Amino acid sequence: MRKQEMRMGGEAGQGHGAGSPAEQVKALMDLLAGKGCQGSQAPQTLDRTPDSPRGPHGNDSRTQRHQEALLSRAGGSLELGGPSPRLTNLLLVEGLMDLQLKEHDFTQVEATRGAWRSAKTIALNRLFLPLSRVSIPPRISITIGVAGVGKTTLVRHFVCLWARGQIGKDFSLVLPLTFRDLNTHEKLSADRLIRSIFPHIGESGLEVAALAKVLLILDGLDECKTPLDFSNTVACTDPKKEIQVDHLITNIIRGNLFPEVSVWVTSRPSAAGQIPGGLVDRMTEIRGFNEEEIKLCLEQMFPEDQVLLDWVLSQVWAHRALYLMCTVPAFCRLAGLALGHLCRHRQGPQDTELWPPRTLCELYSWYFRMALGGEGQEKGHVSPRIEQLAHGGRRMVGTLGRLAFHGLVKKKYVFYEPDLKAFGVDLALLQSTVCSYFLQREETLASSAAYCFTHLSLQEFLGAAYYYSASKRAIFDLFTEGGVSWPRLGFLTHFRSAAQRAMQAEDGRLDVFLRFLCGLLSPRVNDLLAGSLLALGEQQGSRVQVAQLLQGCLQSNTVVCARAVNVLHCLHELQHTELARSVEEAMESGGLARLSGPPHRAALAYLLQVSDACAQEANLSLSLSQGVLQSLLPQLLYCQSLRLDTNQFQDPVMELLGSVLSGKDCRIQRISLAENQISNKGAKALARSLLVNRSLTSLDLRCNSIGPQGAKALADALKINRTLASLSLQSNRIRDDGAKFMAEALAANRTLSVMHLQKNTIGPMGAQHMADALKQNRSLKELMFSSNSIGDGGAKALAEALKVNQGLETLDLQSNSISDTGVAALMGALCANRALLSLNLRENSISPEGAQDLARALCTNSTLKNLDLTANLLHDQGAQAIAMAVRENHTLMSLHLQWNFIQAGAAKALGQALQFNKSLISLDLQENAIGDEGACAVASALKANTALTALYLQVASIGAPGAQALGEALAVNRTLEILDLRGNAIGVAGAKALANALKVNSSLRRLNLQENSLGMDGMICIATALSGNHGIQHINLQGNHIGESGARMISEAIKTNAPSCTVEM
Repeated sequence: MRKQEMRMGGEAGQGHGAGSPAEQVKALMDLLAGKGCQGSQAPQTLDRTPDSPRGPHGNDSRTQRHQEALLSRAGGSLELGGPSPRLTNLLLVEGLMDLQLKEHDFTQVEATRGAWRSAKTIALNRLFLPLSRVSIPPRISITIGVAGVGKTTLVRHFVCLWARGQIGKDFSLVLPLTFRDLNTHEKLSADRLIRSIFPHIGESGLEVAALAKVLLILDGLDECKTPLDFSNTVACTDPKKEIQVDHLITNIIRGNLFPEVSVWVTSRPSAAGQIPGGLVDRMTEIRGFNEEEIKLCLEQMFPEDQVLLDWVLSQVWAHRALYLMCTVPAFCRLAGLALGHLCRHRQGPQDTELWPPRTLCELYSWYFRMALGGEGQEKGHVSPRIEQLAHGGRRMVGTLGRLAFHGLVKKKYVFYEPDLKAFGVDLALLQSTVCSYFLQREETLASSAAYCFTHLSLQEFLGAAYYYSASKRAIFDLFTEGGVSWPRLGFLTHFRSAAQRAMQAEDGRLDVFLRFLCGLLSPRVNDLLAGSLLALGEQQGSRVQVAQLLQGCLQSNTVVCARAVNVLHCLHELQHTELARSVEEAMESGGLARLSGPPHRAALAYLLQVSDACAQEANLSLSLSQGVLQSLLPQLLYCQSLRLDTNQFQDPVMELLGSVLSGKDCRIQRISLAENQISNKGAKALARSLLVNRSLTSLDLRCNSIGPQGAKALADALKINRTLASLSLQSNRIRDDGAKFMAEALAANRTLSVMHLQKNTIGPMGAQHMADALKQNRSLKELMFSSNSIGDGGAKALAEALKVNQGLETLDLQSNSISDTGVAALMGALCANRALLSLNLRENSISPEGAQDLARALCTNSTLKNLDLTANLLHDQGAQAIAMAVRENHTLMSLHLQWNFIQAGAAKALGQALQFNKSLISLDLQENAIGDEGACAVASALKANTALTALYLQVASIGAPGAQALGEALAVNRTLEILDLRGNAIGVAGAKALANALKVNSSLRRLNLQENSLGMDGMICIATALSGNHGIQHINLQGNHIGESGARMISEAIKTNAPSCTVEM
């Protein structure tokens, strides 16, 4: 293609010769065949470059006639409001997933929970352009999408825009074809493909200006009547040779014919797999609706009835399975029609048991009732109109249903009049309104009509209804029409045959058919369709036996495949949910480990897809053995978040998980493997998967034993991996060597933003390596380094890094043997650093001298928001210095000073600071003996402070006077939401003071008075006060020695006075 562009560019500027129409037609065919133009024999009209004033959309009458014909065929105008962004921005994907190649479209949506692949997007107007300056335009482009997602709509939109000169301006000619058109031909030449499919151009009309580039569109590969076979097709380079249509298409795609023509194929994913990946230059995918687009679609269906719209939306949001399928636009519209009809026409109380739909088959049954134009029969009343409708419904199922069923068996989704006659379809029936709900007619370019079901699922529903009806009287296998089979009598025998066929179908094409067949046996569906499609109570005696037969399909002890999961969908349609419910209850109660048989594994795989509890995170901690995990591997691929903690998994299991994470289908974004038995070998297996994985963003390996070598393997992977954002190696004994390896990874990695290395015996050398990496790294936002032994040397090294690094936001150095020397270095860095937001220095050895350095830094720094100094050695002197800094600081929001030997003097200083500070919202002074004097100082500050929302004063030696002061403050304070006074001795008097405050305070949400010697009188005061307080949400009154009977009485009183308040007694 690039040679063609260069050659034509060199010919630009030559004069325009005449040449006969025959010569020009021959030149055009030569161009399409890739023979090019030779010297002066080439028609000069083809030499115009895209930059020519006339351009590819010049004023040539024949080109205009072609564009007008395309617009006429497309209806002449775009859809009202234009297409949605999902059609103008396609997902740019790298190939087909195994799920797309092997499974039914519904299964693809369910397994991935309606979440489309995370991929780059490409605008429709750049679909056929190079991706970069050094690449070339694609010759073969494929756009995939599940049935009903809008592939044909996309093509028609593109063609309309091209015909109007709004898109694809570098294409001189766009030739849109559908496989519905091509199916009408047995044999065809490339020459006749152009001449006969587009007769409006005519032979002389092929003299088209500026034919520099041509786009051939082949829409609907999944509807091709003969599968493409690239391995056994004979090459053909003669554009005039008549060959089979499927051979013609394979030769065009291979480039044997029309090598210079760009080809755009649309297809369902499974059929797109017929084209070898090596021939595909670009693959895109149409995503389905998101939540907002589902809402918009339904709003357009019910523009003038807000009540009806709200009810339909409530049903979609309430049923996850329904919501997932509504991400497919065609299904969304079908569901909207059925739900809207249901809401408008429910007859009264007798119908409440039949709505809303709980299963797929129930929804389609309502759609069927809508198609019939009535609700069917009322109890005890049958009218001639109802009988007529019922007869029409059964007649339709007998004709269209047979067509639908055998089409499914033969993978045939488009039908022509000979097909209809062959299956005994009355052509007059096709004109009825009822049929229009199920079958649509489309004219082909060959002046014959093509018929297809409105959506694939409707073909499956009617096919199941036909099979259900025909199996009552059939004596041979319905799947072998016209063939010989052993006699099969009775519904159960035929159902067993259908179940076996569905389980054996590798592509899952009979999965939904089997679901509908099971659904027709459910009592609710029987009630819905009784008298119109089914006889009341028909086959209900078979329901239990069918359930047993289906569960018998789950006894295999092998890997849980999609067919097994579909059996659970079938049981759900049958309304036989005991198996799934038992596994769901075991998941909730933590007893899943007891249920490890094959049926339970299949039920677990099913719940991973459909359960709301598993939507955000599948928590399988304390649940799985290696055998169970191995059987679930194919289904774990599509979980977004997996928690597999405390399962005693060892290295062999990591090999299995590594294989899952390495799969191109993998959608796992977060995985937790904390508290297992993983050594360096298991870490190496996971590391190998990270080299190719493109979905995982979070990996938690807390509390394992990967050691330095395991850390090295993961570090090597991080140098290449570009998706992992969070890694936890807490408690893995990686030591200094492991820290060195992780530091080397950080120096190269630009994606990781969170790293947890707590409790890893890392010393000053490890900290030095990490500091060196931080000087280069700009992506790491959070580094957890607590409970190591970096000492002052490590603190100094990190301080030097902080002077340079402007990306790190959270640094945790808790319990690291850091003294005043290390703190002085860190505070010096804090004066220069403008990125750090949170610093944890708990449980170190910071004295008043170190506190002075902290105070100086707080006076200078304007970015730090959270500072934790719990369990150091500040004493009053150090705390007073920090208080003075808090008075001047305007950014610190949270300050923890717990257990620092602080007394009343420092509390007074902090109280004074709070009167001026406007940023601090949380202050923790617990386990400091500030006493009543200190509490009074803090309380005095609360009267003026309007920022503090949380105050922690547990075990602070506060008595009644301090509580009374706090009560007076609460009476006027309007911002404090949390007050914790646990472990003091405020007594009855303090309780009364706080109770009085609660009567007028409206801001407090949580109050902890645990272990405060309140007594019964104090408790009664608090309980009574809550009757007038509607803001308090949680109160803790445990440990106040009033006995069980007193606790019950107080608890009941609080529940009566403040129903929305949670009480701990």
